[in-house]
Amino acid sequence: MDSWRTVRVPELPGRGPEPRVRDTSSGRLVTAAAGRVATLYACGITPYDATHVGHAATFIAWDLLVRAWRDSGHEVSYAQNVTDVDDPLLERAARDGEDWRELAEREIALYRTDMAALRVLPPAHYVGAVEALGVIERFNRSLADHGALYELDGDIYFARSADPAFGSVARLDAPTMLALAAERGGDPGRPGKKDPLDPLVWVAERAGEPSWASEFGAGRPGWHVECAAIAAEYLGASFDVQAGGTDLAFPHHEMSASHARVALGGGGGRPAAQVFARCFVHAGMVRLDGEKMSKSRGNLVFVSRLLAAGVDPMAVRLAILAHHYAEDWDWTPQGLAAAGDRLARWRGAVALTSAAAGPLQGKVPAAQDILAAARDRLADNLDAPGALAAVDSWAEAVVAAAGSSGWGGPGPVTGTAADLELANAGRLVSDLVDALLGIAL
Repeated sequence: MDSWRTVRVPELPGRGPEPRVRDTSSGRLVTAAAGRVATLYACGITPYDATHVGHAATFIAWDLLVRAWRDSGHEVSYAQNVTDVDDPLLERAARDGEDWRELAEREIALYRTDMAALRVLPPAHYVGAVEALGVIERFNRSLADHGALYELDGDIYFARSADPAFGSVARLDAPTMLALAAERGGDPGRPGKKDPLDPLVWVAERAGEPSWASEFGAGRPGWHVECAAIAAEYLGASFDVQAGGTDLAFPHHEMSASHARVALGGGGGRPAAQVFARCFVHAGMVRLDGEKMSKSRGNLVFVSRLLAAGVDPMAVRLAILAHHYAEDWDWTPQGLAAAGDRLARWRGAVALTSAAAGPLQGKVPAAQDILAAARDRLADNLDAPGALAAVDSWAEAVVAAAGSSGWGGPGPVTGTAADLELANAGRLVSDLVDALLGIAL
């Protein structure tokens, strides 16, 4: 599946520090990448109702990680899936009387357009479940070879008892796991299962639903095994970060990791503990009027509608970056307006530095100090609000210095050393905002 177009990322002087992120499975801050090539798997959309601000916030968070990795000298291998066949997609298509494939194609195209507008760097591997059916079948075969699958009325389940480390990602008690499994697409109450938490890995053919031939019978893949198989195929048995919203920690990330530990653990002498993601990073939920923004509630703010109304996509991105990725927060018109004001202030400050240096010399923070501060904040668990504050301090100083000097307005750069130094400082701030935060000034 094609990804979306990328953008040029400016090269910044020097290197940023190694990014650290909070790992859900340990509760600790950990170095995000273990080697020269940093590897990331982010769970992508189920393509209906795309792209709302909650989606955008999640993928902008991982974009910050990719940018911080690149700035610290890493190559990045980033994979993202698209769950282009699953119950929610099929239910929406049936409700609206639409072919599920046409619905998926339209929403995927819209998601690509929105990600490009928000300047989110594309993954190297953008993979749909349908195109990965062969990958998923091979993965299921490995699970079967390890004795971890069983059949129930044609459906194929994974026995969680096959994985002694089950529960180590989200670290929840049994009643909470049961409640969340029922709420988030599982079927803990189905009679005949060996364990209420056992997840489907292959759904037997059902009337009126798409299906594909496989050694497990005609059907379609389960959700959790889809991500386990795609991540292992494109990133290897062990990779750095598995990322998603907090609602994916259980059951989705728990199940995917459990599948991988059984299917891949011990292969080639590799202990099961070293299989799949080294750390799990989760983004908070975006609310509207105090309630989580979700498809089921219908309280969605769509990126495409904001852009169609004339909102600058950089203002949308700045409104999101004003909140730490791990926190829950509320989308408001006031927050978007404040982001628009911040964007205008930053652009105005950069324009001032290229217009005339005299009134500003010695009155603004050094651009190199702003770069160091922004790098430091992003390396500390992707603290975007802290990085924004560093740029704010520079922009406010520029505007204040220009105002206090009585400077009358833009004029040509004189070519003096002072003029050129400040103009270069403005360009550096513009470049760091672009390279690290994804904001084009």
